[in-house]
Amino acid sequence: MTDLDYLDHAEAALKAIETACDRINDETDADVDNQRSGGMITLSFANRSQIIINLQKPLQEIWLAARAGGFHYKLIDSQWRDTKDGSELFAGLSRYASEQAGQVLVFRAPG
Repeated sequence: MTDLDYLDHAEAALKAIETACDRINDETDADVDNQRSGGMITLSFANRSQIIINLQKPLQEIWLAARAGGFHYKLIDSQWRDTKDGSELFAGLSRYASEQAGQVLVFRAPG
């Protein structure tokens, strides 16, 4: 994959996360604050916990840091997959954000 391909897919993923936060705030009382700075998004929850998602351009990965730990995702067959267990980025983000928010939150892949 070229660097440009990586950036296109990675930016689409970050945009989908931002859009999901807007939807979650409109449809629930979760109050997820999202701040974007370049290739990094910080999600802040009412209990003051955070999830950080950032691009790792040299490795062509997306990294996610949550209370549950740190995770690395690589684009495989058009899906961002955990480099250790193969789980999907948006499924993991939904799980970790739900745990930190104390209610079910759903993030979906772009497409």
